[in-house]
Amino acid sequence: MNRSHLPGILAMATVVVASNILVQFLFGQWLTWGAFTYPIAFLITDVMNRVYGVGPARRVVLAGFVTGVACSLIGTQIIGEFGPLVTLRIALGSGLAFLTAQLLDVSIFAALRSGKWWRAPLASTLVGSSVDTAIFFTIAFSGALSWIEPANDISWAAEMLPLLGAGPTAPLWVSLAVADWLVKLSLALLALVPFRMIVSHLTAKPA
Repeated sequence: MNRSHLPGILAMATVVVASNILVQFLFGQWLTWGAFTYPIAFLITDVMNRVYGVGPARRVVLAGFVTGVACSLIGTQIIGEFGPLVTLRIALGSGLAFLTAQLLDVSIFAALRSGKWWRAPLASTLVGSSVDTAIFFTIAFSGALSWIEPANDISWAAEMLPLLGAGPTAPLWVSLAVADWLVKLSLALLALVPFRMIVSHLTAKPA
């Protein structure tokens, strides 16, 4: 492994661990604190892709995936008020969402890397974030997939409420997904600033 890739791997592992911890704490009615840290994973992937290329970016994604699996295994052994902190559906949804979305991000970035500097990170993050949200919340909470873990009672997620408290009636998990998605889209735009700064720093020629 190239030592120059180690900071990216450590950064990705740190973000995954932090997000798995912070997802246990609510921020308002529709979000957890993890919703604000997890999108940083896309920033890390995109910086690695721009500076070092597709191969190193995929290795960083793999490191994040392995870290996430480890966090999920630990979470299944920690019993909270309503059972294990991490259920089979959450573990499966989290792992598939992360791996699929991040690898998609890498591919889209690579396809657009020769265009304007902002196009590749913005497009890849927007698409990757949307796929991530759709996969995770559907697998983890959709009633249509209750057969994955029949013993896991997620009836609370199916409660019909106004979307985000004001829109048309929808299952609670849909409001959670939409709120998460909106945060990711907002952070995708904001992340362009640190992306530009970090890439410029890493690619600057020594005087």
